[in-house]
Amino acid sequence: MNWVFLALAGAVEIGWSQSIKPTQNFTRPFPTALCFLLAAGAVYLLTLAMRTIPVGTAYAVFTGIGALGAITLGIIINRDPVTLLRISALALIVGGIVLARLASPAS
Repeated sequence: MNWVFLALAGAVEIGWSQSIKPTQNFTRPFPTALCFLLAAGAVYLLTLAMRTIPVGTAYAVFTGIGALGAITLGIIINRDPVTLLRISALALIVGGIVLARLASPAS
């Protein structure tokens, strides 16, 4: 169940990463409130995951999921460039997440 919390934390982190820009430097009240709510939700779910998942593993997977989602949404929504190096980076992040999961003690 803690890996489910970790996956959810990563998903919320993706939403949080996308909520930062609309705050316009934290000058817009509703987007700013949403941004802080998503950040708190992501960290809360991460703490639930850390009940049995080692801190280093949980945080690395959490940030990896966030980076993967942020880059992917940047490509899809913001039309960020798609290059061989960016795709290679995404593949390495996915590989790192999978390896961290396989190397983690059973929970």
